[in-house]
Amino acid sequence: MSAAAVSDLLASHRLVRFLVTGIGATLLYALLAAAFSAATPMKPALSSVLAYALAAVFSYAGHKCFTFVSSGAHRFEAPRFAVLTLIGLTTSFALPASLTDGLGLPTQIPVALTCLLVPLFNYVVLRHWVFGKALAEPGSATE
Repeated sequence: MSAAAVSDLLASHRLVRFLVTGIGATLLYALLAAAFSAATPMKPALSSVLAYALAAVFSYAGHKCFTFVSSGAHRFEAPRFAVLTLIGLTTSFALPASLTDGLGLPTQIPVALTCLLVPLFNYVVLRHWVFGKALAEPGSATE
């Protein structure tokens, strides 16, 4: 098998792990947000933000240990992951605010764009910036 074929195969495995981790984090967020709203006097927005933060911790651990199998230092990767998470959160606010509130488009359009663009952007940034240094080091995991 050629090096390019091996690289493509490893990348496809990484993509599957990315999807598994992302879906797991999304389900965790939904379950926690629903539980906090139902079982506590918290307002729904606060419940959502708290659930999002807890799901982000799960997401970081999953992507670091499972998706990218990074041996990089938390002190470098965690702050980068936090920046990326804030960009995703900002995007999930900005697209509906500008496209629905500003331009009058149906809500489904910015939500669909968010669901498509944020994971694509996240994968590239996680791969090349958040965990990229550890992945580029000799002896790092190639899967």
